[in-house]
Amino acid sequence: MEYTLQQRCDAIVSECLQINSKNPFDIFYKIAQKDFVRMHGPEHHVLDGAALLTAFYNAGGNINLSKSLEELVRRGMQMPGATCGQWGVCGAVTSIGASLSVIDGTGPLSADASWGNHMHFTSAALGKLADVGGPRCCKRDAFLVLDEAVEYINANYDVCLEKSEVKCTYSMQNEQCIRQRCPFYKKKIAFICVHNSCRSQIAEALGKKYLSDKFESFSAGSETKPQINQDAVRIMKDMYGIDMEKSQYSKLISDIPEPDIAISMGCNVSCPLIGRGFDDDWGLEDPTGKSDDEFIKIIKEIERKILEYAV
Repeated sequence: MEYTLQQRCDAIVSECLQINSKNPFDIFYKIAQKDFVRMHGPEHHVLDGAALLTAFYNAGGNINLSKSLEELVRRGMQMPGATCGQWGVCGAVTSIGASLSVIDGTGPLSADASWGNHMHFTSAALGKLADVGGPRCCKRDAFLVLDEAVEYINANYDVCLEKSEVKCTYSMQNEQCIRQRCPFYKKKIAFICVHNSCRSQIAEALGKKYLSDKFESFSAGSETKPQINQDAVRIMKDMYGIDMEKSQYSKLISDIPEPDIAISMGCNVSCPLIGRGFDDDWGLEDPTGKSDDEFIKIIKEIERKILEYAV
């Protein structure tokens, strides 16, 4: 379905009115995964501030949430897209600035401290974005500004907002991702073998189990199989309670994002060609067709090597 900007903003408000969290990051995540929020788009001019207003209200802030969100939509709809590049100010900052103005009832003629306080906030938030640099990423910018906003709210109002560690999962959707320059970027580690049906699938599953706070784990091959090795599936379920067939399947190297770290499971006769050299070759024997003991031996060796990346 194709949404108009008004429909996107109305949907954001509807979601906010149903969320009880005091954590604006949690609110942002829950709404950003909906189909009416794009990777980039001016709906973030409403979403970012709406996440803060909702958390503020849920933490005991003295506002009428419905009316506050309605006013934020009115203001957010007036902000043009691409302001970060064409106007020199990010829409995430203006969205949060607008939400602070709504909380305090600040206007252009306000003589109280809020007028200047909001300027201090927006200048500090813009400084954070400027230090990271471009090109824009509506998710990265929102995370940076919300982090600044939680500190500001907790220091200046009689409420306590919660926040959580940001773990970005959007880099694959963002063609302009700045990767390691982004403070929220998680490196991508890829486990490669020829058929992507056994050793590399085990490594992907254990990578997701042990490395999820540092890496996004992938596996791939130069060829594929119709299904993951069924002995590997069975034994991984027995050993770790992991059902690899729920979220994994045999993939070509071209089907995964470019990895920061590429590991060969064991070249043996020939290595898959991935367009670059491998960062490591684990030299593992393929247990396919062998006993359970051989599978367990290889799985334990993969686990040991995976855990070396966890430190």
